[in-house]
Amino acid sequence: MRSLNMIEGCKGTQIYAFNQSGKTTTNGYGGGGGVGEKFLQHLHERVSSVRSKSNRNYQAMQPKDNVKSAVLVEALASYGLPQTDFIEPQIESYLKSVNFVETLADVYRRMEGCSKFEISGMYLEQCAIFKGLSDPKLFRKCLKSGREHAVDVHSKVVLSAWLRFDRREDELIGVSAMDCCGRSIECPRSSLVSGYNPELATDPCLCHQRPVQDEDTEVYIGDEECSTSISHDYEEEDYDMSFCMGEEEIRCRRFNMASLSRPFEVMLYDGFMESRREKINFSQNGISANGMKAAEMFSRTKSVESFDPDTVLELLSLANKFCCNEMKSACDAYLASLVFDMDSAMLLIEYGLEETAYVLVAACLQVLLRELPNSMHNPNVSRLFCSSEGKDRLASAGHASFLLYYFLTRTAMEEDMKSNTTVMLLERLGEFSSIGWQKQLAFHQLGCVMLERKEYKDAQKWFEAAVEAGHVYSLAGIARAKYKRGHMYKAYKLMNSVISDCTPSGWMYQERSLYCHGKEKMMDLSTATELDPTLSYPYKFRAMSMVEENRTEAAISEIDKIIGFKVSPDCLELRAWFLIALEDYEGALRDVRALLTLDPQYVMFHGKLQGDKLVELLRHTVQQRNQADCWMQLYDRWSSVDDIGSLGVVHHMLANDPGKSLLLFRQSLLLLRLNSHRAAMRSLREARNQATSEHERLVYEGWILYDTGYREEAISKAEESISIQRSFEAFFLKAYVLSETNSDSESSLYVIQLLEEALRCPSDGLRKGQALSNLASIYVDVDKLDSAIDCYVNALTIKHTRAHQGLARVYHLKNQRKAAYDEMTKLIEKASYNASAYEKRSEYCDRELAKSDLTMATKLDPLRTYPYRYKAAVLMDDHKESEAISELTKVIAFKPDLHLLHLRAAFHDSMNEPTSTIRDCAAALCLDSSHADTLELYSKARQRSNE
Repeated sequence: MRSLNMIEGCKGTQIYAFNQSGKTTTNGYGGGGGVGEKFLQHLHERVSSVRSKSNRNYQAMQPKDNVKSAVLVEALASYGLPQTDFIEPQIESYLKSVNFVETLADVYRRMEGCSKFEISGMYLEQCAIFKGLSDPKLFRKCLKSGREHAVDVHSKVVLSAWLRFDRREDELIGVSAMDCCGRSIECPRSSLVSGYNPELATDPCLCHQRPVQDEDTEVYIGDEECSTSISHDYEEEDYDMSFCMGEEEIRCRRFNMASLSRPFEVMLYDGFMESRREKINFSQNGISANGMKAAEMFSRTKSVESFDPDTVLELLSLANKFCCNEMKSACDAYLASLVFDMDSAMLLIEYGLEETAYVLVAACLQVLLRELPNSMHNPNVSRLFCSSEGKDRLASAGHASFLLYYFLTRTAMEEDMKSNTTVMLLERLGEFSSIGWQKQLAFHQLGCVMLERKEYKDAQKWFEAAVEAGHVYSLAGIARAKYKRGHMYKAYKLMNSVISDCTPSGWMYQERSLYCHGKEKMMDLSTATELDPTLSYPYKFRAMSMVEENRTEAAISEIDKIIGFKVSPDCLELRAWFLIALEDYEGALRDVRALLTLDPQYVMFHGKLQGDKLVELLRHTVQQRNQADCWMQLYDRWSSVDDIGSLGVVHHMLANDPGKSLLLFRQSLLLLRLNSHRAAMRSLREARNQATSEHERLVYEGWILYDTGYREEAISKAEESISIQRSFEAFFLKAYVLSETNSDSESSLYVIQLLEEALRCPSDGLRKGQALSNLASIYVDVDKLDSAIDCYVNALTIKHTRAHQGLARVYHLKNQRKAAYDEMTKLIEKASYNASAYEKRSEYCDRELAKSDLTMATKLDPLRTYPYRYKAAVLMDDHKESEAISELTKVIAFKPDLHLLHLRAAFHDSMNEPTSTIRDCAAALCLDSSHADTLELYSKARQRSNE
């Protein structure tokens, strides 16, 4: 199954501090025989030893000979070991609530009572809340819902561009920013149509409907229509007045001109001198004779389609000056239709802003936003968005908002968190913040940016503003800023008060640990891990402390604990360092290759050494492999469920063959297994860009669409690929998406056909094993257990190790629990990462063995929710209600899962606690408003509460 979760961790450049001079120091790993000094001494002794042997002409040419190792050791010795004194966790730049469940419940309850004009803004608030969660699907789902329920053109333009940016289509070769993808929700043309129409969001966009003839064309502006099909012929005697432009007269019909606007009507009919004149001098009003002729024609035809752009610009100016709303709307729409790229947008946006042409500015803004992040490199664009003057001009045209600057700040922070552009955009965001959560977000992000820039006084000021707006987590930012300014005790006291005043959370103890030493520090870190095992800093600190005590193997075991369920570049770097210290260069090279897959631009050793440079150093110390050897190694790693090892092999293979789209696709699959969604999407986009055939490119585009929530479009891509060439991957894609979309028996039988077709096409054992396993799973769904067993056995024959789990399920369904248990035991023995195997095996044994397996599953991966739910259910069965609630509450604090919340709500309901039941149901529905069981429980609890 493909997973869409994202990794979370500290920035790479904040991990370690090193001895920059290459000399030992009296702090951290220096003086007094510290481990850093011993390690460096060991390195230099090793270099000297190898040099001595080299001088005696000892030069063994083995792959790991001492001479090559010495080159590496000598190259790395100057960097020193990482120090515990100089690592610290990053202050997260998103909203973090001290009572997340109550926050979710409050948002859902407010959404129930808001009007259709407010609901898009409520989804934006949800986006801000979900940004801090590890699952990117929640954020994107809310972003899509916000676009579906948007009413005004401005919101539609911004949200459509944001959806495109979230998928990073700017990285796809051959795709223009203004290309229509076929979905109304992201179509640039549909975004310029105002009105509340959420039901149309999933329809094909206007661009993909039947082309209309020119005489039928209608331009929609708001709720009005400007038809271009009207035509009236006038004879000379119908004209009863003239506008004089210098020596030229423009004959007009008084009634038609008066109908343009109230000012014209007053001038021509309401007692002014002009109302009694046949000829009116209009030379001083800033319009040319040609412009006035066009105005006269518009007064008859109500169309500007036949005019050139310069004339329409003149008409727009005239319309603004004389309040000709209908003419302005027509000019606005016509000019907006001319915007199709950056050049036209930059040319016309100045006119639009000058004349406050809402649709024209929207069309230009749309191009600028859809071209992000590259458009911000244009100084004119940067000035427009960043400056106060630019903000005011956008506001005058109706196109400055919190939504706009929230989007811009997110893109800027991803590009360069410390840049001046980011700071200015955040300042604009703060100016548009009007309600509590908006102020909390804007001020907290400003504090985070200032902290990164080492402007600690300003950082403290902004964090204090965020706290004043109600964001308790910003107190950690205040403490950090105080600490950086030399007030360690004040920072400690502040975090003490936070822990005393609030329900304790892991981040609180983690932050306080920075401001104390010795046993107290280790106790705080232990408590932080107990409350939130997903925090990486405590593991890193403990591991580095062990290295300082010359317990490197124990340090690796400690850092392995978090790498086992939450992979991040900084933790992989740390383990690579430890492995180098143990001279396990093969393992170190694997980890460095894996971290470069997660972040290709990662700079190691506190920003001193590019990752690829370290790969080059390590590469000479290990056995050299050609591409065929690598395929065998990949097969072995994949079969042993060693995803990090597989990533390392694929990275090596791509170094040998960088344009291999098939390898990039495999890389994306591995990254999704590791919940590294962002990196997986990057690999998938690169696979698409490197595809050498149309049918292959369509498959990768289909996976991109599926992984970003567009299932029907993904199926269409698969079908289009199959129509060009039948291939394993195209059939597999279509089968996979259909199996995830429909579960009825008819659909299942069709999926079986598709997978059988896939297996008839050429592919390698790795993918065929997955297809066989998927096919077996569908056979189980349609109760063809013997066929399922055959598929699973065939998958195991080609070393698809995960098939043990499916085979165990079939044995269980055939009431062969012992065989099922044994099958899962085989998987546990073979798999490098086996938390899920322990969890599944618990289903096939008695309660005591199940408890043991689930305890092991939680130890290996505390993010797996089934063990907590099982333990809570057992406690409820034993009538230990409070303990059952406590068990769920403990995990909900760091993983607010839909099923955990629903189960706790059901427990509260059984204990006749309607208030708590309603709260948990509302929180669960905020995560998934369509969850049927929770909706039913929510309705019953509210009814009982009202009674």
